[in-house]
Amino acid sequence: MMTPTVSVIMPVYNTAKYVEAAIDSVLAQTFTDFELLIIDDEGTDNSIELCRAYSDPRIRIISQRNRGLAGARNTGIRHAAGEFIALLDSDDIWEPGKLENHVAHLRCNPNVGVSYAASTMIDDAGNFLRIVQRPKLRNVSARDVFLRNPVGNGSAPVLRRAAFDDIAFLNLDREELDYFDPDFRQSEDIECWCRIALMTPWEFEGIGGAFTRYRINEGGLSANVVKQFATWCRVRDRVQQIDPRFAAKWAPYAEAYQLRYLARRCVRMGETTMAWALMKDALSLCPKIVIEEPAKTLSTFLATLGLRFLPSAFSAPVRAAIQRS
Repeated sequence: MMTPTVSVIMPVYNTAKYVEAAIDSVLAQTFTDFELLIIDDEGTDNSIELCRAYSDPRIRIISQRNRGLAGARNTGIRHAAGEFIALLDSDDIWEPGKLENHVAHLRCNPNVGVSYAASTMIDDAGNFLRIVQRPKLRNVSARDVFLRNPVGNGSAPVLRRAAFDDIAFLNLDREELDYFDPDFRQSEDIECWCRIALMTPWEFEGIGGAFTRYRINEGGLSANVVKQFATWCRVRDRVQQIDPRFAAKWAPYAEAYQLRYLARRCVRMGETTMAWALMKDALSLCPKIVIEEPAKTLSTFLATLGLRFLPSAFSAPVRAAIQRS
């Protein structure tokens, strides 16, 4: 088999309900010069049996002891042969033109190390949620990456292998190279993107269109919000280690935006008390986010205020408004 242009890395852990749709979306790509590396992360359902039913020669299954999403991606990157590496979580779906458009973008822009695009949100059943992640596409700085994560989610980017090579570090326990930090079980994406942005010359740039269907699962929201924020704080601390002056200037903004994001998630799920507390903390920490992004900040504040103090009959339209904004 000739060396593929793109290595698609798809960790699989207990996603039997979704994994076939993810694989089918890769095999349906209009750009066909790829390998699909399925990383078996030692799940307990029949996900891998479903994967083994495919006979396409471009598919390779690599099994490992459970290491989590970051560890599974690292295994995939180490085995990847392609010039470009595309990441796909096994509960998400790509549109058919995903790889074709990103490969063309990277080939035409040699300074770009991370190519990405907008994503549409789907629910557990695959239905569209009328929410689109519309990231900043051009003139993306390290500030943008830290504050707003324009990449959006882990199934959106296609990267040059060279960008990963430039941030590789030796895992002393296993004496092998890692790229994502396996100590992060959440926020591993933004931690990795921040290292690329702060430690390498590679540029982040997006392309028009929405090529990823990103699945939203809001189960156990309250506990997840607390855990997600705690993990994000570790990302902030990592940025502080890499560039203290950069962190001193931008960490309050980044933390406020993270709190606002979590407040919006709570609004959508009707977690009234937590939404109000998060939004108050965001504005107290960095009031300037009202000036930087007045529409989204004020709409989130008014939504949390409304849910907190208005009669429950108003909750549905408030949540619907946030869903659309």
